Amino acid sequence: MTTHVDAPVESPFVESPVVESPAVESSLRVAARSAGVVWIGLFVLGLGFGVIVTAHGLPWWLAPIISGVLFAGSLEFVLVGLLAASAPLAAIAVTTFLVNSRHLFYGLSFPLHRVEGRMAKLYSIFALCDEAFAIASSKMRSPQILWTQLGLHSSWMLGSLLGAGVGSSLLAGVEGLDFVLTALFLVLAVDAYRADPNKVTLLLAAGSGLFGLIVAPGSMLVVSMLVFTAALIVRHCRA
Repeated sequence: MTTHVDAPVESPFVESPVVESPAVESSLRVAARSAGVVWIGLFVLGLGFGVIVTAHGLPWWLAPIISGVLFAGSLEFVLVGLLAASAPLAAIAVTTFLVNSRHLFYGLSFPLHRVEGRMAKLYSIFALCDEAFAIASSKMRSPQILWTQLGLHSSWMLGSLLGAGVGSSLLAGVEGLDFVLTALFLVLAVDAYRADPNKVTLLLAAGSGLFGLIVAPGSMLVVSMLVFTAALIVRHCRA
Protein backbone atom coordinates (compact mmCIF):
# COMPACT_ATOMS: atom_id res chain seq x y z
CA MET A 1 0.00 0.00 0.00
CA THR A 2 1.45 3.26 -1.09
CA THR A 3 1.20 6.13 1.31
CA HIS A 4 0.32 9.39 -0.39
CA VAL A 5 1.91 12.46 1.18
CA ASP A 6 0.22 15.73 0.35
CA ALA A 7 2.37 18.67 -0.57
CA PRO A 8 2.62 21.23 2.19
CA VAL A 9 0.00 23.87 1.89
CA GLU A 10 1.06 27.41 2.67
CA SER A 11 -1.10 28.80 5.41
CA PRO A 12 -2.87 32.06 4.56
CA PHE A 13 -2.09 33.28 8.04
CA VAL A 14 1.68 33.16 7.52
CA GLU A 15 2.96 36.50 6.32
CA SER A 16 5.22 36.50 3.29
CA PRO A 17 8.70 37.98 3.74
CA VAL A 18 8.77 41.75 3.48
CA VAL A 19 11.04 43.02 0.75
CA GLU A 20 12.59 46.28 1.84
CA SER A 21 12.61 49.03 -0.75
CA PRO A 22 15.86 50.83 -1.52
CA ALA A 23 16.67 53.66 0.84
CA VAL A 24 15.34 56.95 -0.44
CA GLU A 25 17.82 59.78 -0.50
CA SER A 26 16.98 62.59 1.84
CA SER A 27 15.93 65.91 0.39
CA LEU A 28 18.95 67.52 2.00
CA ARG A 29 21.30 65.13 0.22
CA VAL A 30 19.62 65.77 -3.12
CA ALA A 31 19.82 69.52 -2.60
CA ALA A 32 23.46 69.28 -1.54
CA ARG A 33 24.34 67.28 -4.64
CA SER A 34 22.63 69.81 -6.90
CA ALA A 35 23.64 73.02 -5.15
CA GLY A 36 26.64 72.14 -2.98
CA VAL A 37 29.14 73.85 -5.26
CA VAL A 38 26.95 76.95 -5.39
CA TRP A 39 26.74 76.97 -1.59
CA ILE A 40 30.53 77.02 -1.47
CA GLY A 41 30.59 79.83 -4.04
CA LEU A 42 28.19 81.95 -1.99
CA PHE A 43 30.22 81.27 1.14
CA VAL A 44 33.36 82.59 -0.56
CA LEU A 45 31.40 85.53 -1.94
CA GLY A 46 30.15 86.22 1.58
CA LEU A 47 33.75 86.39 2.72
CA GLY A 48 34.33 89.17 0.22
CA PHE A 49 31.22 90.98 1.38
CA GLY A 50 32.30 90.82 5.01
CA VAL A 51 35.71 92.21 4.10
CA ILE A 52 34.10 95.08 2.20
CA VAL A 53 31.86 95.93 5.16
CA THR A 54 34.78 96.33 7.55
CA ALA A 55 36.89 98.04 4.88
CA HIS A 56 34.26 100.81 4.66
CA GLY A 57 34.56 101.43 8.40
CA LEU A 58 31.20 99.83 9.25
CA PRO A 59 30.84 97.57 12.33
CA TRP A 60 31.48 93.87 11.73
CA TRP A 61 28.08 92.77 13.06
CA LEU A 62 26.37 94.69 10.28
CA ALA A 63 27.55 92.13 7.69
CA PRO A 64 25.55 89.11 8.95
CA ILE A 65 22.53 91.33 9.69
CA ILE A 66 22.44 92.70 6.13
CA SER A 67 23.03 89.23 4.69
CA GLY A 68 20.33 87.62 6.80
CA VAL A 69 17.64 90.29 6.53
CA LEU A 70 18.14 91.49 2.95
CA PHE A 71 19.67 88.47 1.18
CA ALA A 72 19.81 90.42 -2.06
CA GLY A 73 23.20 89.47 -3.46
CA SER A 74 24.69 92.25 -5.56
CA LEU A 75 22.48 94.87 -3.90
CA GLU A 76 24.24 94.32 -0.60
CA PHE A 77 27.57 95.39 -2.11
CA VAL A 78 25.92 98.55 -3.45
CA LEU A 79 24.21 99.16 -0.11
CA VAL A 80 27.50 99.13 1.79
CA GLY A 81 28.83 101.95 -0.37
CA LEU A 82 25.60 103.92 0.05
CA LEU A 83 25.66 103.49 3.83
CA ALA A 84 29.31 104.45 4.04
CA ALA A 85 28.57 107.59 1.99
CA SER A 86 25.51 108.43 4.13
CA ALA A 87 23.28 108.44 1.04
CA PRO A 88 19.70 109.72 1.40
CA LEU A 89 17.01 107.15 2.13
CA ALA A 90 15.24 107.96 -1.15
CA ALA A 91 18.40 107.20 -3.14
CA ILE A 92 18.80 103.88 -1.33
CA ALA A 93 15.15 102.98 -2.01
CA VAL A 94 15.36 103.80 -5.73
CA THR A 95 18.64 101.92 -6.12
CA THR A 96 17.19 98.91 -4.32
CA PHE A 97 14.17 98.87 -6.62
CA LEU A 98 16.24 99.13 -9.78
CA VAL A 99 18.77 96.48 -8.82
CA ASN A 100 16.20 94.01 -7.46
CA SER A 101 13.59 94.58 -10.16
CA ARG A 102 14.94 91.45 -11.86
CA HIS A 103 13.10 89.42 -9.20
CA LEU A 104 9.84 90.58 -10.77
CA PHE A 105 10.77 88.51 -13.81
CA TYR A 106 12.01 85.56 -11.76
CA GLY A 107 8.76 85.43 -9.82
CA LEU A 108 6.75 84.82 -12.97
CA SER A 109 8.36 81.45 -13.64
CA PHE A 110 9.71 80.38 -10.23
CA PRO A 111 8.08 77.01 -9.29
CA LEU A 112 6.41 78.31 -6.13
CA HIS A 113 3.49 75.93 -6.72
CA ARG A 114 5.79 73.02 -5.84
CA VAL A 115 6.48 74.43 -2.38
CA GLU A 116 4.02 73.08 0.18
CA GLY A 117 2.84 75.05 3.19
CA ARG A 118 2.12 78.72 3.76
CA MET A 119 5.21 79.45 5.85
CA ALA A 120 7.37 77.49 3.41
CA LYS A 121 6.02 79.55 0.51
CA LEU A 122 6.69 82.80 2.39
CA TYR A 123 10.29 81.81 3.07
CA SER A 124 10.74 80.64 -0.51
CA ILE A 125 9.56 84.03 -1.75
CA PHE A 126 11.92 85.81 0.64
CA ALA A 127 14.88 83.58 -0.25
CA LEU A 128 14.43 83.91 -4.02
CA CYS A 129 17.73 84.88 -5.58
CA ASP A 130 19.50 84.38 -8.89
CA GLU A 131 21.14 81.12 -7.85
CA ALA A 132 17.95 79.71 -6.30
CA PHE A 133 16.03 80.48 -9.47
CA ALA A 134 18.64 78.82 -11.68
CA ILE A 135 18.78 75.66 -9.57
CA ALA A 136 15.16 75.24 -8.43
CA SER A 137 13.71 75.75 -11.89
CA SER A 138 14.49 72.08 -12.56
CA LYS A 139 12.21 69.26 -11.42
CA MET A 140 12.86 69.79 -7.72
CA ARG A 141 10.21 68.96 -5.16
CA SER A 142 9.17 71.14 -2.22
CA PRO A 143 11.69 69.93 0.42
CA GLN A 144 14.56 70.05 -2.06
CA ILE A 145 13.73 73.62 -3.10
CA LEU A 146 13.59 74.74 0.53
CA TRP A 147 16.86 73.00 1.44
CA THR A 148 18.51 74.58 -1.59
CA GLN A 149 17.37 78.06 -0.62
CA LEU A 150 18.21 77.54 3.05
CA GLY A 151 21.69 76.36 2.07
CA LEU A 152 22.22 79.43 -0.11
CA HIS A 153 20.98 81.74 2.64
CA SER A 154 23.07 80.10 5.36
CA SER A 155 26.24 79.99 3.24
CA TRP A 156 25.91 83.68 2.45
CA MET A 157 25.38 84.61 6.10
CA LEU A 158 28.20 82.44 7.46
CA GLY A 159 30.61 83.70 4.82
CA SER A 160 29.82 87.33 5.54
CA LEU A 161 30.15 86.74 9.29
CA LEU A 162 33.55 85.09 8.91
CA GLY A 163 34.69 87.69 6.38
CA ALA A 164 33.73 90.53 8.68
CA GLY A 165 35.42 88.85 11.63
CA VAL A 166 38.79 88.35 9.93
CA GLY A 167 38.46 90.94 7.18
CA SER A 168 40.40 93.64 8.93
CA SER A 169 43.34 91.30 9.56
CA LEU A 170 43.81 88.14 7.49
CA LEU A 171 41.82 88.98 4.34
CA ALA A 172 42.42 92.70 4.15
CA GLY A 173 44.90 92.44 1.26
CA VAL A 174 43.23 89.63 -0.71
CA GLU A 175 42.14 90.72 -4.17
CA GLY A 176 39.54 89.16 -6.46
CA LEU A 177 36.94 88.14 -3.87
CA ASP A 178 34.40 90.45 -5.49
CA PHE A 179 34.80 88.54 -8.79
CA VAL A 180 33.33 85.36 -7.27
CA LEU A 181 29.80 86.56 -8.03
CA THR A 182 30.59 87.10 -11.72
CA ALA A 183 32.34 83.73 -11.96
CA LEU A 184 29.38 82.04 -10.25
CA PHE A 185 26.90 83.54 -12.72
CA LEU A 186 29.07 82.41 -15.63
CA VAL A 187 29.09 78.83 -14.33
CA LEU A 188 25.31 78.85 -13.87
CA ALA A 189 24.84 80.24 -17.38
CA VAL A 190 27.06 77.52 -18.86
CA ASP A 191 25.16 74.81 -16.95
CA ALA A 192 21.82 76.22 -18.10
CA TYR A 193 22.99 76.22 -21.72
CA ARG A 194 24.25 72.65 -21.46
CA ALA A 195 20.89 71.56 -20.09
CA ASP A 196 19.06 73.33 -22.93
CA PRO A 197 21.44 74.30 -25.76
CA ASN A 198 19.14 76.83 -27.41
CA LYS A 199 21.30 79.08 -29.57
CA VAL A 200 18.46 81.47 -30.39
CA THR A 201 17.84 82.19 -26.70
CA LEU A 202 21.58 82.62 -26.15
CA LEU A 203 21.81 85.14 -28.98
CA LEU A 204 18.76 87.04 -27.72
CA ALA A 205 20.26 87.23 -24.22
CA ALA A 206 23.64 88.39 -25.50
CA GLY A 207 22.04 90.96 -27.81
CA SER A 208 19.80 92.29 -25.02
CA GLY A 209 22.79 92.67 -22.71
CA LEU A 210 24.77 94.50 -25.36
CA PHE A 211 21.82 96.78 -26.11
CA GLY A 212 21.41 97.69 -22.44
CA LEU A 213 25.13 98.33 -22.09
CA ILE A 214 25.13 100.72 -25.05
CA VAL A 215 21.83 102.51 -24.45
CA ALA A 216 21.79 102.77 -20.65
CA PRO A 217 25.10 101.80 -19.02
CA GLY A 218 23.91 103.01 -15.61
CA SER A 219 20.74 100.85 -15.73
CA MET A 220 22.07 98.11 -17.96
CA LEU A 221 20.51 95.22 -16.01
CA VAL A 222 16.97 96.59 -15.98
CA VAL A 223 17.01 97.67 -19.63
CA SER A 224 18.56 94.41 -20.80
CA MET A 225 16.01 92.28 -18.96
CA LEU A 226 13.12 94.35 -20.35
CA VAL A 227 14.45 93.96 -23.89
CA PHE A 228 15.10 90.25 -23.37
CA THR A 229 11.59 89.70 -21.99
CA ALA A 230 10.05 91.56 -24.93
CA ALA A 231 12.13 89.48 -27.35
CA LEU A 232 10.97 86.24 -25.72
CA ILE A 233 7.33 87.35 -25.90
CA VAL A 234 7.64 88.20 -29.58
CA ARG A 235 9.37 84.90 -30.25
CA HIS A 236 6.63 82.99 -28.43
CA CYS A 237 3.86 84.77 -30.35
CA ARG A 238 5.51 84.03 -33.69
CA ALA A 239 6.12 80.37 -32.86
